[in-house]
Amino acid sequence: MTGPDPQTIMQFLFALRSRGVTDARVLAAMEQVDRGRFVRGLFADRAYEDTPLPITCGQTISQPSVVGLMTQALQVRPRDTVLEVGTGSGYQAAILAKLARRVYTVERHKRLVRETGQLFRDLGLTNVTAMLSDGSFGLPEQAPFDRIIVTAAAEDPPGPLLAQLKIGGIMVLPVGQSDAVQTLIRVRRTEEGLDYDELLPVRFVPLLEGLGKDEV
Repeated sequence: MTGPDPQTIMQFLFALRSRGVTDARVLAAMEQVDRGRFVRGLFADRAYEDTPLPITCGQTISQPSVVGLMTQALQVRPRDTVLEVGTGSGYQAAILAKLARRVYTVERHKRLVRETGQLFRDLGLTNVTAMLSDGSFGLPEQAPFDRIIVTAAAEDPPGPLLAQLKIGGIMVLPVGQSDAVQTLIRVRRTEEGLDYDELLPVRFVPLLEGLGKDEV
């Protein structure tokens, strides 16, 4: 399967830089991961636009610049173990897999877990594992994590996720009480407690408890 042409890649990276994605490792990872592999159907020809797009199960693939800014804020190191809550298309997890030692990604829709798991295998991403789980409870059997990223909005950072963050760890997630008003925040866990930074306004689907219905 052929990827985008060099000019499309150049325009894609320029759009990322112009919106504040400047970390060289993040840009390199986003250049390596073809967003076109994660967008199917009617919207496939828009894969390289800096816009969110619909995917199956009523979910979305996030705007590339927001993916880049969230990844940049996470400050992933090569030996980190990362938890992603909300696999969705798998695009964010694939980028994290280029930056971290190990990525666990949890999703409440069985169809998305199945499809992304196959896509990760097709792409040769052996250090990322997609699992069916209620992400609001994290993944206690693999905790603690160096980094946690949440791609759905909660009213407050979920307590179970904060508890699974290592001392010195970072969590990035959107918080807000409605679809219209959400803020991307970064939480650092220190010996003394939790430090919070507000990063930028965003709009994500809500973080829901429980598993989704089993789409065929």
